[in-house]
Amino acid sequence: MNQFKVERYNDTHFELWNTFVSKTKNGTFLFHRDFMEYHKDRFNDYSLLVFKKNRLIALLPANVKDNVLYSHQGLTYGGLLIEPATKFQMVFDCFKTIMHWLSVAGISTFNLKVLPAIYSPVPNDELLYLMFAMNANLYRRDSLAVINLQSPVAFSKSRLEGCKRAEKHKLIIKEEHTFDAFWNTILIPNLSNKHKASPVHSLEEITYLKSKFPENIRQFNVYHDDQLVAGTTVFVTDYVAHSQYISGNASKNELGSLDVLHAHLIQNVFNKQLYFDFGTSNENAGKQINTGLQFWKEGFGARTGVQDFYSLETKQYKALESVLI
Repeated sequence: MNQFKVERYNDTHFELWNTFVSKTKNGTFLFHRDFMEYHKDRFNDYSLLVFKKNRLIALLPANVKDNVLYSHQGLTYGGLLIEPATKFQMVFDCFKTIMHWLSVAGISTFNLKVLPAIYSPVPNDELLYLMFAMNANLYRRDSLAVINLQSPVAFSKSRLEGCKRAEKHKLIIKEEHTFDAFWNTILIPNLSNKHKASPVHSLEEITYLKSKFPENIRQFNVYHDDQLVAGTTVFVTDYVAHSQYISGNASKNELGSLDVLHAHLIQNVFNKQLYFDFGTSNENAGKQINTGLQFWKEGFGARTGVQDFYSLETKQYKALESVLI
């Protein structure tokens, strides 16, 4: 194991980190340092690089708080980033090295936010097995509403009826390159009124991220008589189109605005992707599902995938000593 070395990320690793992310089997633009650092003032970054004989073999995007290491809390998903050619033995040794290094460094606990399977074209469940082997605690499981775009399920009658209403009202769908109207007119008021919440990304932040990742962050709005009535912000990775924000005005059901918007995205804009991900319909830390929201997503043919969250003490790396025989 002494051939492995762990280093904490610093600014000198910027180019090395980003170049490696581009070569991994499970990396997306969310792991690029330009994305990770837009909110660096909110998190104490504790991302790790793992080297074997001075060759970079893995990355762990993370932050630390109160001696607990987290899969970076500013990202939707996390885990160990590795190249497609990396085999199980290497992942095993790499992760064991990380856990031992964290334990020695005084980090008591690691909370892992697993990358959903749809985001990696190559099987990516090594960490799931290691969580089992180390008796990690599965403390949360979110359900994701996902469409396999290469094997789609037919739209439901209610979604088709919504599209017909939209056609009757002559709704217009446009891709926009600014977010001001959607954020200020639709998204912020809706989140505030319904959930007493704000978007995860401020208008300034999403505008900045769009400037860095113009092909990965796209905004689609719906208009009725030149008035903005609905929209969605889509995060696009190599294989997945994910609706990060979805919101419409009070007339969305009458007009069918969100129905026709997502039908258009699924059938025309992102139909060459492998998956369309509506994200979670969960509440209460994954323990409950908003049935109305789930019903709407499933009307487009979405079915359930999951995202797991694990917690384990770093000293549990010792449990791995008896795994390989």
